[in-house]
Amino acid sequence: MVTDKFLVGERLLLTLWVGGMWAIGYMAVPTLFVILDDRQVAGMLAGQMFKIIYIVGFVASLILLLSLFFKQGVAVVKHWRTWVLGLAFILIALGLFVLQPAMKEVKSQGFTAGSEQAATFDKLHKASSTMYTVTSLCGLILVVSGIRRRERAI
Repeated sequence: MVTDKFLVGERLLLTLWVGGMWAIGYMAVPTLFVILDDRQVAGMLAGQMFKIIYIVGFVASLILLLSLFFKQGVAVVKHWRTWVLGLAFILIALGLFVLQPAMKEVKSQGFTAGSEQAATFDKLHKASSTMYTVTSLCGLILVVSGIRRRERAI
């Protein structure tokens, strides 16, 4: 019974995180850039939304990883789902603690199109977008397959 409640909680947490990633990254942010005339405002709002979902993803994936290790011990490393979740966690941490601050720093300095700062920002943005896409796909795989195999009733 307790295991069932944990499983439901894990699924809800996973769904909140991954659903939020897909809603923000592939619906809300593109809509901002279509609707708003000011790309700077759209970018500022997008950056804030990404920061929020990165925090949600960081906390959710950490809780899910800890939960798996708590329940299954070291044996959990034998499951591919653990590795997919671990990859997502690492990518989120890099995005949250490395790329987002670096992008914010470049933006705070101000830059013009074609400048060295603009090229640096573009590289950071492409890396961030790629990592977000990979993380989104990791999340989708986890949602579709389940965070862990359901135990069969005897």
